[in-house]
Amino acid sequence: MGMPCEVNSILKLKPSQGYPYQLEKGKRYSAQKEGYRIVPIDVPIPLVDEGWFAHADIKIHKLVWENGVTSMDFEIDRIYESPFLTKA
Repeated sequence: MGMPCEVNSILKLKPSQGYPYQLEKGKRYSAQKEGYRIVPIDVPIPLVDEGWFAHADIKIHKLVWENGVTSMDFEIDRIYESPFLTKA
């Protein structure tokens, strides 16, 4: 018996999952994704929108697995001058 989980090195969010409407460096945000996910904590990873465009680097500070949902608190570490496509 095992626990299904997904390993992610980026955070891809839809607005309904907590994608910030306005990015502010140093500001903290919360997000939720279905399923159990493993993501790096306290190191910069890209924040990607639902169209796979990266807009910023974030640092996840808190990660909670509960009832089939991964909840996280993150902080904007760096905002890119221009978004770029991460997946074709």
